[in-house]
Amino acid sequence: MATTDFELLKQQKRSNWIRLRTLITLRWFAIAGQSITIFVAVRFYGIDIAVTAAALVITIAVIANISSYYAYPTNKRLSEVEATLWLVFDIVQLTVLLFLTGGLNNPFAMLVLAPVTISATVLHIRSTIFLGLTAISLITIISRYNLPLINADGAELVLPVLFQFGFWVALLISLVFLALYARQVTSEMNDMNAALLATQLALSREQKLTDLGGVVAATAHELGTPLATIKLVSSELMEELQDRPDLLEDAELIRSQADRCRDILQSMGRSGKDDLHLRFAPIETVIREAAEPHLDRGKDVEFTILPQDGASLTQPSIERRPEIIHGVRNLVQNAVDFSRSRVMIEITWSDDRVTVQIADDGRGFPPSVIGRIGDPYVKRRRLSEDGAKRPGYEGMGLGLFIAKTLLERSGARLDFSNSRRHGHASWTGQATGGAIVDVSWPRRLLQTRQQAESAPLGKNQPIATWP
Repeated sequence: MATTDFELLKQQKRSNWIRLRTLITLRWFAIAGQSITIFVAVRFYGIDIAVTAAALVITIAVIANISSYYAYPTNKRLSEVEATLWLVFDIVQLTVLLFLTGGLNNPFAMLVLAPVTISATVLHIRSTIFLGLTAISLITIISRYNLPLINADGAELVLPVLFQFGFWVALLISLVFLALYARQVTSEMNDMNAALLATQLALSREQKLTDLGGVVAATAHELGTPLATIKLVSSELMEELQDRPDLLEDAELIRSQADRCRDILQSMGRSGKDDLHLRFAPIETVIREAAEPHLDRGKDVEFTILPQDGASLTQPSIERRPEIIHGVRNLVQNAVDFSRSRVMIEITWSDDRVTVQIADDGRGFPPSVIGRIGDPYVKRRRLSEDGAKRPGYEGMGLGLFIAKTLLERSGARLDFSNSRRHGHASWTGQATGGAIVDVSWPRRLLQTRQQAESAPLGKNQPIATWP
């Protein structure tokens, strides 16, 4: 999946997320609550309220709900502007009702927080700011100007001035805090969902490429013998038809087309890996395959392959898995992007673990984000801690997130660190070198078949047809 596809996922607008039916349902609950509250206050507590005006305000909300129900289809989803206008309507309707029922002396004034919180979770930041400023302005107005609440004894129900001021301040702080909190949590959730979707698409693409390569490799394997037979027979015909130029030309054409079929199958089958003979390979082969697209980008990529002390000299054979290849490829790409001139890939193994270390000679991971590596869309860095920016481009962290997610899915554990050779200073004042990524698997998870490399393979199995 291309980088532009990831960016489109990230930059997708927050629009058409709210169903009109959802707002209508919530507004029916609000209308019921407002009606019951006024009825109880007047009937059971004898509070003097401008009932007629309050009923008119509630009736307007009822009319708006009924009109919306019949004017739009059931599955209508609101655009950003439409959703903003409906939420403004809810804020205005509620604050007018509060104006008629004591302003901030009414304990239900805190319900004005709800529309702004909804906006923070689903609408653009500009719409949320607009709704927040609208709510703050209306809250401030009704804190100064409102119709008083009068109890049955004729006494005005009013909070002390200091309490009213404190309630006003608390509402404003709560409005801002809840909006920011809801937006931050929702943004992180949406970022994670988009990143996981990108990961699934990347893995799906890698799997399809692997399957396609397998089809081509199996085809080349199965057609190898008949093509060789055609070439042999055509060569014999050419020898026997030396005195028949008209037929000799046909025999030469048959041979050339057989050669052409062979070349096409070879070129198409370079990435074919799902043939049973190629499903398992030494760890070095799999890692080199993953790194291959980045070996000719002007950087020196060095491989070191050695067993750990006491381990067998024979490389472990592992199953080619799309998540391993794609994950390691992303790590190698990151190392090549940010290296000065050299990338080191070290492959080691013991009796129970297989480890791949990818290191570069660049400036290393910025200290301000090294603890957040693997989170999607990490893009804010503290220059005071990081020093100069790493060369290359300013990424979003999505590539490392995909690599980390895919490799952890295969059972790997990833550790990110910096070497101590050169580069900008860390928070301890020590010089740091290039970035280092250690990927370690339990050996039993990579070798899913016991002695897979020595077991009889049998016939090639057909690959499932894609939907």
